[in-house]
This record gives sequence, structure tokens and C-alpha cells, in this order.
Amino acid sequence: MRYSFKPNRALLSNFVSRFTNRRASTSNPALDKMAKVSEKVSSVIDQSDYLSRDLSWLKFNERVLDQARSINRTLMERLKFLAISASNLDEFFMIRVGSLYNYLDYHKQRIDYSGLREVPFRKALYTAAHQFSEDQQAVFVEELLPLFAENGLQLTGYDELTKEEQAEATNYFDRTIYPTLTPMLYDYTHTFPVLLAKVLIFGVVTQNPEIANSHNSRIEDEEDRQRLSFVQIPANLPRFFTFERDNLIAFVPIEEIIRHHIKKLYRNVEIMSVSLFRITRNGDFTLDEDEDDEVDFIDEVRQKIKNRRLGRVTRVEIETEDNSEEPSPWMINLLKKRWEIDDLNIFESQTLLDFSAFWQIIGHPEFKDDMPITHAPVAPIGLGRDKNDDIFELIKQRDLLLHHPYNNFEPVLQLLEQAAEDPNVLAIKITLYRLAKRSRITEALLKAAENGKHVSVLFEVKARFDEENNIREAQRLQKAGCFVIYGISRFKTHTKLLLVVRTEGNRVVRYAHMATGNYNEDTSKLYTDVGLLTTNETYTHDISEFFNVITGHSVPNEYQYLITAPRDMREQLLRLIRCEADNARRGLPSGICFKVNSLEDKQVIDELYKASQAGVPIRLIVRSICCLRPHRAGLSENITVRSIVGDFLEHTRIYYFHNNGDPKVYGGSADVMVRSFDRRIESLFYFADARVKQLATLILSYNLRDNVNAYELEEDGNFKKCDVPEGGHPFNIHKQFFEVTEKEALATRLFDTEIKPAEVAKLEEEYQEGAERAIADI
Repeated sequence: MRYSFKPNRALLSNFVSRFTNRRASTSNPALDKMAKVSEKVSSVIDQSDYLSRDLSWLKFNERVLDQARSINRTLMERLKFLAISASNLDEFFMIRVGSLYNYLDYHKQRIDYSGLREVPFRKALYTAAHQFSEDQQAVFVEELLPLFAENGLQLTGYDELTKEEQAEATNYFDRTIYPTLTPMLYDYTHTFPVLLAKVLIFGVVTQNPEIANSHNSRIEDEEDRQRLSFVQIPANLPRFFTFERDNLIAFVPIEEIIRHHIKKLYRNVEIMSVSLFRITRNGDFTLDEDEDDEVDFIDEVRQKIKNRRLGRVTRVEIETEDNSEEPSPWMINLLKKRWEIDDLNIFESQTLLDFSAFWQIIGHPEFKDDMPITHAPVAPIGLGRDKNDDIFELIKQRDLLLHHPYNNFEPVLQLLEQAAEDPNVLAIKITLYRLAKRSRITEALLKAAENGKHVSVLFEVKARFDEENNIREAQRLQKAGCFVIYGISRFKTHTKLLLVVRTEGNRVVRYAHMATGNYNEDTSKLYTDVGLLTTNETYTHDISEFFNVITGHSVPNEYQYLITAPRDMREQLLRLIRCEADNARRGLPSGICFKVNSLEDKQVIDELYKASQAGVPIRLIVRSICCLRPHRAGLSENITVRSIVGDFLEHTRIYYFHNNGDPKVYGGSADVMVRSFDRRIESLFYFADARVKQLATLILSYNLRDNVNAYELEEDGNFKKCDVPEGGHPFNIHKQFFEVTEKEALATRLFDTEIKPAEVAKLEEEYQEGAERAIADI
């Protein structure tokens, strides 16, 4: 048996103690090896003016894992964040580490932002990843596992089942599991099998039957005496087999049932060892994309997806235990040679492999009430109710800012669905990146095409890990008569734009939606994003021109309200930063505030450093990757960086420039990254309406006030959790945004020196007069 996960306190204490002792030891060869060079490596990293993108990403995942430590959350919530951290780490080894191996395997040079070349950086990166993996296991074993029994669940091994339960588990194995299993032998007559990534695999070492029958004691070669085979557990089988007991639900890992019955796959063969492991492969195929225009684009993408499944191995997670059942050293050495890996790639685990398996427990009906009830969306400021009989009339009245998930995504869906049925609508144009599985967006576009409207869809089929779904949906649209463009050359289309063209009397009116997030009604409930609905002709003209650029060969002279990439987004942002620096040098008020997912572009970082040195106060809200180092003397004393990690995934992107008291504020799809500026089609949109600008400013202000979900980045690259000040009150933006009032928004100022624009002052006066009239009516 592998797991002592019974609620029995003595057994649980023994398991925790054993794990803790192992964790405190220095038995990990990868960490031992790295310790010899850590001082030199740490010195190089500390001296760099930039933080490593990949190490910064691991710090982000530490903040996700930190949510699993929170005693203010239910056990199911904490398991959720542990599962998210595991999925994140899988993607990290597929993409970030995979990208590094694209340099290592093809002998290409790479210098990380930390100043390290590819080989020493690999050691530093893997050492940090090993430490994170140890932390994950510690959170599970020491903080979450002891809470299982009191929350009505139990994680148990096969030997801890009653006889009746064992009989049921055996029946399940014989009936369902056994027919799906296929031992795959590797020897001199069998090629090495293709092992899938992110599935559980048993490595089974057996005695060579020929040697066993010959009784030849002189044979010493291990490869002659042993045979290695693999048994992959199908990913479509539930990870846990469950039993309902009087006061709890028992979850038996499927690997425990298979391990107990694995002899049925190896009849009349002596099994020498059985080891459970899991591999991660390189999933980054962007470095070497085919530029041959003659190759069919969809076939090329499908081939890339296939290559991802066969990519080089970047990590091997293997189950270990402090007893005689340690993994076969012979097998591990064979895998190392086969996959060209070393001790750094081997991640040992004494707990459950793949914590993302906990989604099955979280989703169990018995624990439905243990997840907090999601607050119902509230109406956007300026909109009396979420549903309006005529969305066109509503948008014509004023620009409308939607802030998801606090505001419903319904107005966007209603715009598309109403446009699909409206006989006056002539055309719909939209960019799509990621869609919901049962997308109302797709259905509305299909309906529009069916009703004879011109539908243009720029569909980015290269959205990572959504390629197959996007290809399928794009082909559905194409077959229905929509004009579908599958991305633009070597650029990935990431912008979020929608345009509806409608005849109204003797004129044509264009309705637009611009957003920071995808047209995905599912993720709009989980991600924070903003979107702008408008009929402002400056916006709609810009968007029309933009669609002409990406669907044809138009080259517009200039956009009024849009900043686009790869055209000139970086240069425009640099210019705006320099203006703030110039104002500071002249003694004028200045200030910069960005809210982004990632900040990595060196040119922008360098300009922010210069602005800081000129005296500009800079407040950055960066969810995940941040390569800028704040608080460094002579470089970035005026820069603060914070990260918000909590109930919702922060996805909003807002750029604020003080502009001597008349702020310029933008929202959009782009982060401060090289890929956003140089390799993607992106857009930022200016908030022209004074009320909308204030609402966007309020979002930044609330993010800077949060003391529940916020972490502050320190000069050494570590993050410190923000605490509620003594005598103060918690300020949790994931709750506060449900209670925002228009009065609060109109009064918001980011910097003390900000001048109240006359336009906003007028809006406040109108608001006050309206409030007084309402009171008088009462």
C-alpha cells in the first residue's frame, strides 16, 4: 500500500512525520548538485537590474499555492488552488521550460534577464521548480490532509478497504479498467513506446523469462536479466473510485486498484518492481514554425499539435517511498538515457502524483455546499438592469463600461444575438481567440449567416491548447457561409473587437465592443476583464479601418482612439511614459499606473526606470510575470509593484498616464511583453468618455487599496503578502466591486496632484442634483 491516508490520527501523524523528515533531508541529488554553484548563480541573479521571466512565473505560482494555505477558505477552496497550481506547473514545464530546451537541444544561445546563460539558468530554474514541488507536497500533507476526516472525506489505499469494498473495487478493475490497459514492452525486439504526457504510467520491471528458465547464474548484465514495460492509465478513466460510508466519502486512487491487480497483466512472470510516474513534454512549438506559404495552414497547425504530444521530455514525476519499494534505479537510468535527461528532470513525490486530480473531489455532489456561493452579477454603472429590450437603443444613449465578472457578460451576448435576428443589421465583424465549449457567440454568428448577413470572423486557431476546438468552430462558421480568416501570417491575433453595422432610416450606424478579455461567456464568470460598448463614430471608424487592415491590404494614416500592435504600440507607450518623465523634470504633476497580466518588455522597463529616476511615481499592478525590479537605489525607488491573486483570475489590462492632471487612460488586449508588441495583433483603446474614464480609474484605485488579495514585490524579487493594518478594515476587491457606486467612481483620484477635469466636475454636479431630486420625491 502506498498511502496511509486514513483518518486514524496515529497513522496520519506517522505519514506527516515521514514526509517532513524526508523534506528536511538533503537526499535530492538535483538540489545537492545545484547547491555547489548556488552562491555564484545567486550573485549573478541579484546583480541584474531585471528579474527572470521564468523565475518570476514560479513566484506567481507560489502566490497561487499560498491561497491553498489560507485558513479563511474552505477545504474545497484550498484544494482548488492546489489543483490550479499543479495545472499551472504542468504548463510551465510544457511552455517555459520547453522553450528553454528549444535553445538547449539546438545549441542556440540565450541569455536570461537574470544574466545567466542557458545551461546555468536551467540549473537555477529546475532548482526553484524542485523547491516549489516540495512546497506543494508540504501544503497538501501538513495543512490539507489533516482536515480531510473532519470534512467528510478520506483518501485511502486498497488495503484499507473492507472486504466488501475490495470485492467491488476488484469487480470495477475486471469490468472497466482491465480491458483498457495495454502493457508495452521495451527490449531488443520492441521499440521504445510512445508515452503520453500528463497521464499516470506504471513502469514495470520483470525478470527475463529466458534467463529465469535457463538458470544461468553467470549472466550479470542487468539488461539481460530484466525487462521493462509500461502500462499507461487512460486519461478518460476517473482518477478516484469512490465509496460512500456512514459519515464520509472514501476516495481510492485508481492507481492503487491497478497496482493491487497488476499481476493479472503479467501472468507467470516474476515482477521485480512497479513504479508509478508521470512525464511532461515540450509543448512550445512557436520557435520553429513553418514559413512556407504553400503548406496548408490548418494541416500545419494540426501537425504542430501532434508534435506537441511527442515533444522532448522536460520533467519526470515519480512516486517514491522510504522503504524497499523505491523505483528501480535501472529503470530510471534507462529513462534518463532514452530521454536525454538528468537528476534535475526527476521530481520525487511521496504523495499523490498530479494534484489536479482533486477537481474530481471538488466536483463531487457531496461537497457542493463547501464551495462559496458566487455573488450574482450587478448592473453596470449607467445601466439600470442587465437585460434591456433593445440593446441598440441602450448603447446609443451613452458609452457603457462592463467590468466582469461583477457585471454580466449578457449585454455583449445580447448585442450579437439581437444583431443576428435584426433585419436592419447588414454585417458583423469579430475577432475570436478562445470560445466557450458550447458557445453562444458561435451560435449567434451561425444564425446571422443563416439570415443572410455578412459575417467576417478573424479566428485565431493558434490559441495555445485551444487549437483543436478553434479549428472545429472555425470550420463550422465557414461551412455556414461566414468569411473566416485563420490568423494573419506569422502574427497571432489576440485583439478583442466586435463591430455591428446597421441601417437606421437613411443612415448607417456602427456599434462596437472592445475588450480586454475573450468572447467567452464561461471565463467571463471567472476572469476579471473590462469591455466598452459604444456607437462613438471615432471608435467605430478606427475599428472599421483596423478590420480592413487585418482582412485586406489597407494601411490607415492614423487611428484616433486605437493603439495597435505590431504597428506602433511599443513606441506609443514609450512616448506616453516619456511625457510623464518630462512633466516630472519640469516640476509638473505626473504619475503612471498599469494593471497588466505580465510586464516583460525591456524597452518599456528601461523607460519606466528613467521615469522613476526623473521623479515620476509609478504604481504597477502585475498579476504574474514581472521582470522589472522595484525599489532599487538609483534605478527604481519610485516604482511599486503589487500582484492580486484571489477568487478571480485578474485579466484586466488598463494603462493610466497622469498627463498633468488630465489623465489618458487605455484598456485593451495587450500586456507589456515582446510577443504582444512584435508577434501579435493587439489593440489598446482610449477611454474618451469622462464617466467611463473615471470608472476605469476606480478599478486601478481599488486594486491599489486591496489588502486581502495583494502581494508587494520587493527588491530581491520576492513577494510579501499585504496585511490588514492594525485597527484597519479588510478591503477585498473581489467583494468591493459588487458594491461600487457611481458617486465613488466620479470622486476617484489616483494621485494627490490630480486636477479635477471640468467634465468630471460637471458629471458630479449632475449626479448630486439627481440624488437631491430623488430624495425630494421620497
